[in-house]
Amino acid sequence: MLIDLFWISDATWQMAAGRGISQLLKKAFRQHSYDSSLLSSFRINHPEGASGFTGLKALAILGVGASGLLSFGTIASADEAEHGLESPSYPWPHEGILSSYDHASIRRGHQVYQQVCASCHSMSLISYRDLVGVAYTEEETKAMTAEIEVVDGPNDEGEMFTRPGKLSDRLPQPYANEQAARFSNGGAYPPDLSLITKARHNGQNYVFSLLTGYRDPPAGVSIREGLHYNPYFPGGAIAMPKMLSDGAVEYEDGTPATEAQMGKDVVSFLSWAAEPEMEERKLMGVKWIFLLSLALMQAAYYRRMKWSVYKSRKLVLDVVN
Repeated sequence: MLIDLFWISDATWQMAAGRGISQLLKKAFRQHSYDSSLLSSFRINHPEGASGFTGLKALAILGVGASGLLSFGTIASADEAEHGLESPSYPWPHEGILSSYDHASIRRGHQVYQQVCASCHSMSLISYRDLVGVAYTEEETKAMTAEIEVVDGPNDEGEMFTRPGKLSDRLPQPYANEQAARFSNGGAYPPDLSLITKARHNGQNYVFSLLTGYRDPPAGVSIREGLHYNPYFPGGAIAMPKMLSDGAVEYEDGTPATEAQMGKDVVSFLSWAAEPEMEERKLMGVKWIFLLSLALMQAAYYRRMKWSVYKSRKLVLDVVN
């Protein structure tokens, strides 16, 4: 009984909704017919106003175009306020389908990170063993870890102790916690750089533009003391000062350490840190595409061999009168 009542009420609701929609459609059609008849009578009774009507139509089209341009400008301004000035697109050598990382650039970028960025920014997701075979040999990495001391423990007596670093240790963090980081940087929190090229809008292009995009503020723009003007940063005022300058790092391989070169190298290093599996993923994709191509060719040949007999045969019906 309850089911019957439910179906009845549901059908009643559908009928009522259908009648309401029909009435709205009829009203819209009547309004459209009224507007069309009014326009026709205007043209018949006032033939001299045809040119004026054409002018009104052109003015309406111009108004729509101006509204579209204004709305586009508003969207662009809102996007710039949210993400900063749009970064140019740079031809990164590892962006191609079959391209790999520039490992010499990754090594130089790690050197830039160590000497310039590591004093404020952490990379908590990267271990020293991740650098083996990518930027350094195992012996070089072990020598690098031997230079640091890591707090470990507790020991058998329940106390913490320090020990030399191992390959399994993460890269050292400059601050013990977020509060210490904010206190040391005037309230600003330096973000972790492990996934920075994935966590920011336009990724690598944004990071490179930010590092090399420091400018003097334009006329009429005032920057609070302790901040620096960078149009690529949302809002234009950033707490991090300009860190890259020509000759700030002396590369081991003798590459000239210009500002753009250091920015490119450290972004390559950060891109690898965010996607260390990229080369293996591309190689696996090539292998799978090759195997699937062979399977597709085999399937196409089998289909032709198997079904060509049936598709090419001729059926003759012998009709007996």
